[in-house]
Amino acid sequence: MTEIFWLIPFIPAISSFILVIFGSKLPRKYISFQACFAVFISFAITIISFVGLMQMPQGSSPLVKNLFSWIQSGSFKADLSFQFDPLTAVMCFVVTGVGLLIHIYSIGYMAEDKSYARFFTLMNLFTFSMLILVMASNLVLMFVGWEGVGFCSYILIGFWYEKHSAANAGKKAFIVNRIGDAGFLLGIFFIFIHVGSGEFSAINEAIAGGSITQGIATLIALLLFAGATGKSAQIPLYVWLPDAMEGPTPVSALIHAATMVTAGVYMVARMNALYTLSGTGANVVAIIGAVTAIYAATMALVQNDIKRVLAYSTISQIGYMFIGCGVGAYAAGIFHLYTHAFFKSLLFLAAGSVIHALSGELDMRKMGGLRKYLPITYPVFLIGAIAIAGVPFLSGFFSKDAILTSAYARGQYGIWLLGILGAILTAFYMFRLIFLTFYGKERLEPETKAHLHESPKSMTIPLVILAFFSVVAGYIGMPVVLGKNINWFNSFLAPIIHGGPGHEAHLSIGTEWLLILVSVLVALTGIYLAYVFYLKKPEIPKKLVSRFPFLYKLLYNKYYVDEIYNATFVNPTIKGSKFVYKNFDLKIIDGAVNGSASATGFFGLILSRLHTGLIKDYALVFLLGAIILIGYLIF
Repeated sequence: MTEIFWLIPFIPAISSFILVIFGSKLPRKYISFQACFAVFISFAITIISFVGLMQMPQGSSPLVKNLFSWIQSGSFKADLSFQFDPLTAVMCFVVTGVGLLIHIYSIGYMAEDKSYARFFTLMNLFTFSMLILVMASNLVLMFVGWEGVGFCSYILIGFWYEKHSAANAGKKAFIVNRIGDAGFLLGIFFIFIHVGSGEFSAINEAIAGGSITQGIATLIALLLFAGATGKSAQIPLYVWLPDAMEGPTPVSALIHAATMVTAGVYMVARMNALYTLSGTGANVVAIIGAVTAIYAATMALVQNDIKRVLAYSTISQIGYMFIGCGVGAYAAGIFHLYTHAFFKSLLFLAAGSVIHALSGELDMRKMGGLRKYLPITYPVFLIGAIAIAGVPFLSGFFSKDAILTSAYARGQYGIWLLGILGAILTAFYMFRLIFLTFYGKERLEPETKAHLHESPKSMTIPLVILAFFSVVAGYIGMPVVLGKNINWFNSFLAPIIHGGPGHEAHLSIGTEWLLILVSVLVALTGIYLAYVFYLKKPEIPKKLVSRFPFLYKLLYNKYYVDEIYNATFVNPTIKGSKFVYKNFDLKIIDGAVNGSASATGFFGLILSRLHTGLIKDYALVFLLGAIILIGYLIF
């Protein structure tokens, strides 16, 4: 049965195609059933393929299905081929499993939307694109999925395009990602020049055989990572992700937890042999990840929009994943991607449940005391917050600790320290969100309170399932201090991870316990500080704002990066394009085209004078022509 793995991406694609053609004529129940069932079938095939993969002898080659030769030009060749190995399996479980729950949740959340069919069409297309990305056996086909998720994010972020802000957010996401993707494409070109193939197996063989020098590896690694900073919203191309909250909440959950922003992390892990060879490239990945983790966390501290807090949280958590990959602990980075998929989708969907209950309200300053009104949403939201804060023994604790421990074990003490600081900020801003939303005095508008209600079962059941996995998902990757050979996740990915300096780095049991203790204390400290600031002594934040107004404005206005980008790139580009349009396009290009048309008309007018319509005139011209011809022949 494992030979059917290549069908995984095509089931949502077929569903999307059917909905494009017939969606406007189909009843809503059928639309949602088909869209969800398609993702369920892909999930089921993933399970079947995973079981087959586990039954294969150790050291076997990955499952590969070459459908046909796709591009052939000279020595360049790219096949439409898919592979299924341990890393692919993890990503397919995330995309189809978490994606299925988000699809089900959407049934209730989008129930009243007029563009119901369009929404599920695009959600299926998004799932298909991400599956193409993670299952491709070569970089060229991966790039198709890479651009596919970029297009889907653009059109889903701007789903409510009637809103000017939503349309702009979609365009911003699309344009910013094109900048990174230009680097990504150049990286693919350099790989083909030096390897002669885009197949991952050929790239790894070339690296192992010494066909790629360390300098070339660094160049390619940095170019590919430029694309990753766009897709995975890292410095300096992170600016599109906070604005992406303009899209429907299920879209936010899908982007942040199961599809687009995980693409860059997956790419680095897939190309781990290249980054290990480069060294410098890996260090850049770790540094950018660590700085982004802190940078985004500081902005989350002061945001009042419940979804934007989670958006900056995602940017920060993706930074942790890049820390893991950058220090050589690729399995730890993917492990955090895996656990993050559960608690981040839970947090976004639970936030959507709060927004749904409050008839669209997003501002946490207009919430408070909601835990008694939302008996299901509140506890699952709390579980998600505990998980992302890194509290034992939920999933986020295991994966974040694996990354920080790996950084310390590999001598990256500065990276480890930044990770610890990011952890305390994470715990603080997440419980700030919890306390402002569910505790304290009610700050609800009268109209909002009148319509306050818990979400329907189509929304709450996925929340409960995600809460369960947010608790238990981390137990497949427990630290070695709790026993030998119990980190099944690392063992499962071992055939894909090619190692490198410090790959086998180990710490003493006492040191590992000390690092775990530090991580726990950091998380609990962040939670306690949030409790003091927002429940016990709520006047403290106001005093800090009045005492440090510049710092508060700096964080609240997101370090004015958008304004800087507008001043240095956006506005000059717009002004320059207008200048070129007026002085070159209109005057020269249009002038030449219009001038040729005018000249043609002028000569046509002259020639039209010769066409009188009188036979005697035409006979005279004919006679003159005959005389001229005879004269030419005689003389």
